[in-house]
Amino acid sequence: MNKPWLISNTFHHSEFKDIKALVHAKNQQQVTISLCLPTLNEEKTIAKEIIIMKSELMTRFPLIDEIVVVDSGSTDNTLDIAAEYGADVYAAKDILPHMGHYTGKGENLWKALFVTSGDILIYLDADIKNIHHRFAYALIGPLLLYEPIKYAKAFYDRPITLDQQKIRATGGGRVTELTIRPLFSLFFPELTQILQPLSGEYAGYRSLLENIAFPIGYGVETSMILDIYEKWGLNVMAQVDLDRRIHRNQDTKALGRMAFVILQTFLKRIEKQKKIKLNTALFNEMIQYRLTHGDYEAEKFNFAGTERPAMIQLPDYREKFYPHRPGDPGATPPTA
Repeated sequence: MNKPWLISNTFHHSEFKDIKALVHAKNQQQVTISLCLPTLNEEKTIAKEIIIMKSELMTRFPLIDEIVVVDSGSTDNTLDIAAEYGADVYAAKDILPHMGHYTGKGENLWKALFVTSGDILIYLDADIKNIHHRFAYALIGPLLLYEPIKYAKAFYDRPITLDQQKIRATGGGRVTELTIRPLFSLFFPELTQILQPLSGEYAGYRSLLENIAFPIGYGVETSMILDIYEKWGLNVMAQVDLDRRIHRNQDTKALGRMAFVILQTFLKRIEKQKKIKLNTALFNEMIQYRLTHGDYEAEKFNFAGTERPAMIQLPDYREKFYPHRPGDPGATPPTA
């Protein structure tokens, strides 16, 4: 009898600590690996992330071939610091400029497909305070060592920082538990086995990522899981326990806006998959309130739900990566 996905496709980072074995597998398969860090004002953490990944996974062990920063328009020193420490730095607005520009994490991840060169891409958030190179090699491990895995996602304990000295050991992942897990339970109960679907750290083969659309904002993690599941099934995915992640926590209102975007993305996805039919158009505005001088003042957050098409559909991309078949948008999608 086949094991449940939660057992067969869930790993702990310690299972991949033999980085020499990963390098050997990489060389045997003749693949290249790119690390992408999407950024927006991350001057406090970006240097440490680059230093650790470069020293441990490029210099000490030649596992990663390039580190690429794609920036949304930082107003601090993020770009200068990233360049100083050896990353290839791009402003998102300068990548495929004829396609226009939007601000959002999904936009950065999508455009990273065009400027990176690896057969495997690792996406890591740039605000990780307890960064360790396991955040990269542990996500690469399942892709190199296990068939048919083509996509690996992180999960971890997410402590909430209360102040400079105190950390609460439980909490974090609030939008997952209050938004995505209930939705998955209602529509895709098998996907509830993915413990942290909204985690910002994941790795995938280019042949998979180039064949799915990317919403420009926070809904990208949700859409990625739903699209991969629809196209190739659950068995191409894995999840890896990275123990703990400490990062910059957001307040409740910010999490509300995030949930709004994710709900919008989810509903549009399942309507597209013909699981529901919406009889009214979704509003693109979330309204929150604050008390100002005794009066309630509305704070409006607008999000149109813009989405980038599968990168493989772009002639510029096909010409760059598949010059021998420029008119074929199919390329080589993964098989389950």
